[in-house]
Amino acid sequence: MKNVIITPAVGLGNQEVEFFLKSLRRHYSDDIYFLVGKNDKNLKKMLQFYDCKFYEVKEHGHDIQLKRYKYFSKILKSNKAIYERVLFCDCRDVYFQGNPFSYDYKGSINFFLEDIPFKKCEINSQWVINTFGKKIYEEFKDHTVCCGGTLLGNLSEMIKWLDLMDDLISKYPFKKRLKYLLTFRRDKEGRGCDQAHGNYIVYKNFFKNGYLYSNREGPIATVYYLKDIKFNEKSQLLNGLNQPYLIVHQYDKRWSEFSEKVTFLKKDLNII
Repeated sequence: MKNVIITPAVGLGNQEVEFFLKSLRRHYSDDIYFLVGKNDKNLKKMLQFYDCKFYEVKEHGHDIQLKRYKYFSKILKSNKAIYERVLFCDCRDVYFQGNPFSYDYKGSINFFLEDIPFKKCEINSQWVINTFGKKIYEEFKDHTVCCGGTLLGNLSEMIKWLDLMDDLISKYPFKKRLKYLLTFRRDKEGRGCDQAHGNYIVYKNFFKNGYLYSNREGPIATVYYLKDIKFNEKSQLLNGLNQPYLIVHQYDKRWSEFSEKVTFLKKDLNII
């Protein structure tokens, strides 16, 4: 059986996906499934060139963040006989330093922490308050934020997680500010509120065999709040054990520290 990586790319240009794709294909040859839009014609051509699969959706790029879970669940349920393990991740702000499945993961589903508690992160705090309310926020405020942009687990557990996410997003929608509610406009602060739903799943212990990896010593880096940024001579980001992370996420949020290294890595991958 094969592994599979699932990632949304609706409305993205080739240049926003190329670094993700080329760095991944250097280390990994199994399946990659992208969600794409009807008009993403150039992107589809590039995905086919790199032997990727894609699933076309009609959702707007602004809406896919909250609706991606139902599509990914449908894809995985249709391929139960093919796939064994699944990586769910973003693609625009992700690159790879190794095969993400080469690590000996401890959980049947694995979650990856950031480096900040809810009470010190205004946006994550607001997402929780505006979806689940202040009571749940008080319960979670001392917990470390768990990143919603990278998860890895067994097929059955990942399907369960995707269905839970879709259900919670429906039951606990982001409460728009009044000026947006009255005009039926999109409240941009709500984009990303699925991070709250994902943390609800983690800290309400929906998965008994789930495992939480620290940002400092785990195999995946979410670098926005990462305290220690250090590279080896190959421009690879290292964790606290001096091992290269397999995945680097949100590198654009720390561009002053990553620009030189990313430029080197892109040149090595023949990305102009």
